[in-house]
Amino acid sequence: MVKHTTLNLDLDLLNRAREALGTTQVTETVHRALEEVVLARRRAWLAAHDFEGLTPAALEDIRKPRTFKARRGAR
Repeated sequence: MVKHTTLNLDLDLLNRAREALGTTQVTETVHRALEEVVLARRRAWLAAHDFEGLTPAALEDIRKPRTFKARRGAR
């Protein structure tokens, strides 16, 4: 979904964002900046959590192919 809106943008900040992100268009710059914020927050959330049970052995087990058998009497 896309929303058309009018924004008052600090042009100096926009130009610095374009330079940092390697973008040229305003919409592209804003979208990339929003993506960067979302990804940074996700990484921060993951970094703040302790996944002590997620050992190499547990990861190996999770990645194993699985087959599922239907239970008797199941439809």
